[in-house]
Amino acid sequence: MDKALFADSVATSIGAVFGTSNTTTYIESAAGIKEGGKTGLTSVVTALFFLLCIVLAPVAGLVPAYATAPALIVVGILMMGSFREIAWDDFDEAVPAFFAAILMAVCYNISYGIAASFIFHCLIKLIRRKGREVHPILYGASALFLLNFVITAMMKI
Repeated sequence: MDKALFADSVATSIGAVFGTSNTTTYIESAAGIKEGGKTGLTSVVTALFFLLCIVLAPVAGLVPAYATAPALIVVGILMMGSFREIAWDDFDEAVPAFFAAILMAVCYNISYGIAASFIFHCLIKLIRRKGREVHPILYGASALFLLNFVITAMMKI
């Protein structure tokens, strides 16, 4: 499983550089192996079913948005269950989590919420003089997110 996750992370990183949507390794491969698939035929059958899904994708487009709304509400409720796991009494953890949740909802964009949580996490650690607890890559990602926000705002002016 470690090799699959490593391949998944590399593919996602390289795909992002070229502007593609997220690439991901499908867990169907692991499920097929767990169920006894030991040859390449398991992967071929999985690929054929994915091709069938491509043909049937326009049918899914016929389903109106209001028909899928109940499923999205249930997903939202299940996601809210994770809020119990946030240490709300820990300021360093609560503020980034709060801004992530609020901005995801207000901006209709998960990426903006995650970006804001990165930025606020770094800011809070720096202000509280705990900057060494943050990995340098997180500072770099936060700087890029902040630059993205500034450029996006300037383009709208």
